[in-house]
Amino acid sequence: MKEKRAIAILGSTGSIGTQALEVIASHPESFQVEVLTAQNNADLLIEQAKKFKPNAVVIVNEAFYEKVKAALLPLDIKVFAGENALASVVQMDSIDLVLTALVGYSGLKPTIKAIEAGKHIALANKETLVVAGELVTQLAREKGVNIYPVDSEHSAIFQCMVGEFHNPIEKIILTASGGPFRGKKRDELLYVTKTQALKHPNWTMGAKVTIDSASLMNKGLEVIEAKWLFGLKFEQVEVVVHPQSIIHSLVQFEDGSIKAQLGLPDMRLPIQFAMSYPERLKSDFPRFDFTNYPALTFEKPDTETFRNLALAFEALARGGNMPCVLNAANEIAVEEFLQDRIGFLQMSDVVERCLSKMDYIATPAFEDYVNTDKETRIKAKELIN
Repeated sequence: MKEKRAIAILGSTGSIGTQALEVIASHPESFQVEVLTAQNNADLLIEQAKKFKPNAVVIVNEAFYEKVKAALLPLDIKVFAGENALASVVQMDSIDLVLTALVGYSGLKPTIKAIEAGKHIALANKETLVVAGELVTQLAREKGVNIYPVDSEHSAIFQCMVGEFHNPIEKIILTASGGPFRGKKRDELLYVTKTQALKHPNWTMGAKVTIDSASLMNKGLEVIEAKWLFGLKFEQVEVVVHPQSIIHSLVQFEDGSIKAQLGLPDMRLPIQFAMSYPERLKSDFPRFDFTNYPALTFEKPDTETFRNLALAFEALARGGNMPCVLNAANEIAVEEFLQDRIGFLQMSDVVERCLSKMDYIATPAFEDYVNTDKETRIKAKELIN
């Protein structure tokens, strides 16, 4: 890369954020950290800021503002606090690329503000496109902003399409590991605990994404994200369970040819590709060896047991604000499951009932998404209590 790219990492203390900083530390000639943000983890944010010396940091929880400010005062690093600061800092002139690694709905507003400011996006926050895909992608087109996918599945599709952008896609196939409960039936899932659900067989992720993976909601959200990222109809997106997580996803073109992207499960690779595109930077990541994986297997997802995937396809087919309802209901359901207030299978019940009860809006504006999210969360909590 000819010039250093100045990166803003929204959510620098989470799983994606910390791995992005590993990539940046390995390539100081290619990247510099311009902004770091965190929700609550003030100690790690301070540690990261001392190491990478960004221009500015944001601690969203204002209770930690004085602590962060005092710690970074000698380094002349600007310190801001609150959600509004998060939406403002992404507009700084010095930023080249914004990596949105926030969890859930919280990523929507700062991502929109970054796009409005003409910043290219490395997107790890799939909920931004789930909630408001039409609005976000249209805005990106108007502003001439590129959205580079960071999710391993969408990065795989993107990598398969390099050199093929002029060729129409027949369909894409998103792979799913199946999570810790693959092969189990509903009666076996009645009493599973959050400890069991948090044990993903192949990936190390934050709690919310790991629970979503166990329930197949993560794959449902990825289906919706893929529709908007790649301009597809919902019937052009297919899901296949691939327990080894070596093939990260596939693209089938109109001539029937299929391209796949393979590699060991390591999020640093898609993060690095999103930040360095169109170049591939040398890495010391572990290499895949076919002889260690004599069999790669595939099976259909069980959408009767894991209803979240079917509900996501239903929300996508209905369109409008329904994916926003799906996401908000799921965020509350996961939160309640992690607090041991509802069972694993009840999460799907909450989502399904919210989809049937919330008012449908065919062409939502930004405020409609905000209101839908807020009202769905209230409804989900009512249904649980």
